[in-house]
Amino acid sequence: MASGFGNRGGPGRCHAFYVDFSQCMIHTENPRECNLLREDYFECLHHKKEFTRRNEVSRHLKTQHGGVVPAPISAVPGEGISA
Repeated sequence: MASGFGNRGGPGRCHAFYVDFSQCMIHTENPRECNLLREDYFECLHHKKEFTRRNEVSRHLKTQHGGVVPAPISAVPGEGISA
């Protein structure tokens, strides 16, 4: 991933985050100053915060609707519940 090359030969999806983080680490006296950039880079790689939030929303919807997640609202007529 840190090489900068993605699966299809272009730049990797997290390469920009890696570059920011590595530049911060090179130019800082205190590595703790780079914690937010490190966190962004790891989130891009692993999506832990995204998955945690998605699970929380799903759990909340299930409790509100009696164990069934409602169909998503769709802008395309005939798909999902129209608003």
